[in-house]
Amino acid sequence: MIIPMNINYVLLRQISVLSLFFGALLGAVTLIPYVGTVSFIFLICFISPIVIWLLIKYNCLSLSSVKDSVIVGALAGFVSYLGFSIIYVPISVVLMKFFHIAANYGVGLMLENANFFILVVISLFLGVLSATVNAFTGFLTFYVIDLVNSMRK
Repeated sequence: MIIPMNINYVLLRQISVLSLFFGALLGAVTLIPYVGTVSFIFLICFISPIVIWLLIKYNCLSLSSVKDSVIVGALAGFVSYLGFSIIYVPISVVLMKFFHIAANYGVGLMLENANFFILVVISLFLGVLSATVNAFTGFLTFYVIDLVNSMRK
């Protein structure tokens, strides 16, 4: 396998750590009943703009093309959803199996009878969905940052 030499592993690690942190944080927040829906939508749609903004703010990332923003957005979306799943799914299963409490009724019904394989497949599918949506919002973030920078000049 040929590995391209222009891959910045430090940047990939920074994107992954930030995304995992925000995903785990939103995984815990999503367990709160009425706040859960808003935090889940925030996870699916708006993680990449936050990650991109933080990395640009601390001069770790410079977006030179739309392609860069789409790749960073997709990576942030997928990794954040995996971090979300690592926190949210086990706690939801424990709450449902032992205490018969569901943070979300539909998720509770699914977790009550789902096996491990189904949970992994659903988590990966939603991770890809999150990557796709966050790639688009990363794309929009590139244009917003470009617009703000052009207005400052």
